[in-house]
Amino acid sequence: MGLFRTYPAAEAVALDPAIASALEAEAGAPALQTLPVDEVRALREGLALKRSRLNEPLARVEDRTTEGEAGPIPIRVYTPQGSGPFPIVVFAHGGGWVLGTLDTHDDLCRSISRRSESLVVSVGYRRAPEHRFPAALDDFAAALQWLAAHAGEVNGDGTRLAVAGDSAGGNLAAAVCLAARDRGGPPIASQLLIYPVTNHGFDTASYHQFATGYGLTRDLMIWFWDQYLCGPADGRSASASPLRAADLAALPPALVITAAYDVLRDDGEAYAARLAQAGVPVRCTRYLRMNHGFINLAAVLADADRALDEAAEALRTVFERPR
Repeated sequence: MGLFRTYPAAEAVALDPAIASALEAEAGAPALQTLPVDEVRALREGLALKRSRLNEPLARVEDRTTEGEAGPIPIRVYTPQGSGPFPIVVFAHGGGWVLGTLDTHDDLCRSISRRSESLVVSVGYRRAPEHRFPAALDDFAAALQWLAAHAGEVNGDGTRLAVAGDSAGGNLAAAVCLAARDRGGPPIASQLLIYPVTNHGFDTASYHQFATGYGLTRDLMIWFWDQYLCGPADGRSASASPLRAADLAALPPALVITAAYDVLRDDGEAYAARLAQAGVPVRCTRYLRMNHGFINLAAVLADADRALDEAAEALRTVFERPR
């Protein structure tokens, strides 16, 4: 099987009708980047909390805190049914480093935990623009370090660690793998990158082809980056733009999931290609009927449900927990 594949296995497929209908309904709404941050959060996070949920059964869900350099970091620990200690997936939510909470991605984390039979720890990192780069990455790295050292406190196995994230969370997951490699740990077994942000740049084919009308717009991504970075020089750092890292060798095996109708598609797939060129085991699947954010709609979209299964299978395989 090659590095890249699509689902369905075809060259071109129309956008899912349910997604197209939802986008049409939103067509007259103000552009998010024109609104104050508080209004954007209230609007988008409110909608996220109203989504249909799978609410997959788990043994336990617990809110805790861990310590970071700037103070306590909220985490939510999802424990699957069965006996531990469980492998650990440290998860970073998406939202352009500005939006998103432990609650907006609660259902996704539940599903990953149950299907992968792993303990998922979702990290409530500091958000921009109140806390700019590298605050979010520092918090995510601190949570990862704490879990490696204190896994037993949550019935986890600190020797079996993976990282995962969607969109801006995928950016943090990729960046923390680079940091862990360069700092000598903790060892990370796998990285699950769901339509990740990998580069501070806006001129790929997908950025232009899907600039408007598909949910996440090119202008909104520019706005997100402007909220996150302290200045343009930050965007040239591999810690912000993993695609710009000089060397991607010796990084954890990766599953990269992309959406065909997404401005971030080409950057995510370019990152997968560079990982492969560096000798990292990687698979990249483009979901042809989907747009950005689709995996959070698994309760209503069959393709999103399949993507969850693919993600869980990749984690089970790396943790040697076949179903």
